[in-house]
Order: sequence, then structure tokens, then C-alpha cells
Amino acid sequence: MPLQRRLPKRGFTNIFKKHFAVVNLGNLERFGPDEKITPELLEEKGVVKNLGDGLRILGNGELKAPLKISAHHFSKSALEKIQKAGGTAEVIPA
Repeated sequence: MPLQRRLPKRGFTNIFKKHFAVVNLGNLERFGPDEKITPELLEEKGVVKNLGDGLRILGNGELKAPLKISAHHFSKSALEKIQKAGGTAEVIPA
């Protein structure tokens, strides 16, 4: 019997899965309030190595300065923390 029939078949691989670059709010604290944070800027500064299908901002960490952030997706906690600090969050269409 051939090897591919003898080995167990497990799992499922979704070929349409999106791979986002993930950044926490704590990593964005080093940027100044006058800078507009975009995925291209984060890639240029070395915060993100590969953007993949987009940029996702998560709410881990604290944000003290009002930042203008553009990303493809924001978590609910990240949106709340950005608005609480007086910043703006702009969703980039994919």
C-alpha cells in the first residue's frame, strides 16, 4: 500500500486565512503625538518585519499620548484606549 494511504490524515489548512502583523499599544508609546502612525512607518522603523495581509493593533499596554494611528484592524480594547488618550484610529480598507 502506498505511503500516503498509510499515514493518518489530520486537520484542515485554510488556504484563505489572512495573516496580519500584530502590534500592541505598548510598542507604539515611543512615537510622538505629532507623528501619524501607518503600517509603512512601522515597517520602516523595524517594529513590524512583514505586514502580510495587513496590520492589527491590540490593546496590550498603556497609551499616554494622543496618537493618530492607521491600521487595517483594531481590537475593541485598543480602540477604547486610543480614544481615552485623545487619539484617533483610522481603519484602512483591505
